[in-house]
Amino acid sequence: MKMVCPACGALMSLDVVIAHEGAREAVQMALHLPAPVGKLLIQYLALFRPPKRQLTLDRMARLLEEILPMIQDGQIRRAGRVWAAPQELWQAALQEILDRDRGHPFKRPLKSHGYLLEILASLANRAEASREAAHEERRRTAPEGKRTGPAEVSAHLERLKGAIK
Repeated sequence: MKMVCPACGALMSLDVVIAHEGAREAVQMALHLPAPVGKLLIQYLALFRPPKRQLTLDRMARLLEEILPMIQDGQIRRAGRVWAAPQELWQAALQEILDRDRGHPFKRPLKSHGYLLEILASLANRAEASREAAHEERRRTAPEGKRTGPAEVSAHLERLKGAIK
């Protein structure tokens, strides 16, 4: 059975893919990805294809080996910080990078996952800020007895000091 790789454009038979160690590893890794992320990731890998050549199966396997643990762990490390990166965030970041490429194509091939990781960090930062703002709003609007801001903590400590004397 002949097939065309959606990432590298190579025409090959399924038995060649299974027999080739790098290709077999890439296929196995891709099968472990959730459906929406997996489809976008395959499209993203096409950005690594050199303009006049195919993306080798070994290179595709290495790219997947680099990124799959981050997707499975649900976090990335960037700029000395660990960012939460659930699968929904990966899906949004992959879609954003593909949309940007459609509007203004990137210089090909991409050399690393750096641009994707920057988008992920930015999205994670926005999500974190949104969660913190919602938390602060809940705290600010909580009923009087349930507030735990600095003034409430100080008042509670004063009451405890009074109770101890």
